[in-house]
Amino acid sequence: MRLSPSLLLLALVGCTQFPELDAARTPGVETMPFPALLPLDGLLEGPEPRATPEMRAGIEGRVAGLRARAARLQGPVVPASDRARMAQGIAWPY
Repeated sequence: MRLSPSLLLLALVGCTQFPELDAARTPGVETMPFPALLPLDGLLEGPEPRATPEMRAGIEGRVAGLRARAARLQGPVVPASDRARMAQGIAWPY
């Protein structure tokens, strides 16, 4: 009798709707060749990537934007006027 709940669970899982994966494919992908496999040693032995001045300027701009956003998030979530009103509570109608 222990098998009955397991079969019920398995039957429910079998009724699951799966998304249409074929519709999400890029057109023409089935005719494309498989990508070439490369040895890992050759990929690791290459020159180390270096940041260019253009990349540095872009990153510094993003850092400044993120720091400004973080500074705006440091303030109180509820303004002081609303906090004082909430501290007064509500009057019961009874």
